[in-house]
Amino acid sequence: MKKLNIVLLSLVSLITLGIFSSQSVKADSLDDQPVMTLGTSLTDSQKQGTIDALSSQINNSNYKTITVNGDTLVKYLNPSGSSFTSSSGVWSSALIEKTSSGSGINVKIVDYNGSNNITTITADQYRNAAITAGISDANIYVTSATKIDGSGALAGIYAAYASSGDNLNQSQVNAAQNEMGVLSNITDANKGTDGYTDKQLNNAVAGMKSDIAQKGTNITVNQITTIVNNNLEKNDLQNIITDNQKQKIINLMVEIRDSGALKNSNFKDQASKLSSDITSKAKNIFNNLNTQENRNFLQKIWDGIVSFFQGLFN
Repeated sequence: MKKLNIVLLSLVSLITLGIFSSQSVKADSLDDQPVMTLGTSLTDSQKQGTIDALSSQINNSNYKTITVNGDTLVKYLNPSGSSFTSSSGVWSSALIEKTSSGSGINVKIVDYNGSNNITTITADQYRNAAITAGISDANIYVTSATKIDGSGALAGIYAAYASSGDNLNQSQVNAAQNEMGVLSNITDANKGTDGYTDKQLNNAVAGMKSDIAQKGTNITVNQITTIVNNNLEKNDLQNIITDNQKQKIINLMVEIRDSGALKNSNFKDQASKLSSDITSKAKNIFNNLNTQENRNFLQKIWDGIVSFFQGLFN
């Protein structure tokens, strides 16, 4: 009996040790604390300036910091076609904090010493890419101490998730990075084009994602093409986006389908939330579009005016 007790006590000790060991190595969740990512190329002065810029955006001083270097870029961005090396410089930095369910993705590009140094990627492009990567309900703040395109900023966010024990699907990350390239190139090509804004494009893409998710993983390329055309028309871009640009968007939507993003139940809701948020915050743009919906609304107003005067004469 004494031997049996010793054996049982030993087993309990081993189980207890295993429990505490597993708890001690578990990464802190993003639900517990925000994560700030700092580029390894920052000087001491730039690093402090970056910390000041990003930390000023949140009310929580209990954030974790991680360093993003060339290896981080290689790991997360090269699979999508980039050609970074271990010695690649990193300046753009970010901070991510989880928010309540249903709040969606919010991105703010934070000025560094009064200057917006992210030269290419827009906040809405970051938001769309984050959704594609599998991120949901979060505030993301991006800044850079030097002028840079900003394409590598999300690499830090991907690393932040990994450091918190929640690795993102690499296929979705690849699609997200390709998406930022496609959308930023289209916006750059249409600078100064009358009737075009980056918000229209990102609203169209968010709508495409929502519609594709509604169809599910078995959606065909023909169905995707129809959805792309419909959303471009809804945003009055059908005569601005070239056939080549449209094909790139179609290819991107196919890649998103194949990445596994549609299997995530949050994907559709996050995309729909983004679309409604873009339109609500830019009513001056979307209320003036020459879309079928707006044409129908104006027609109703005109019909009412005509009916009113006909009533007077009758």
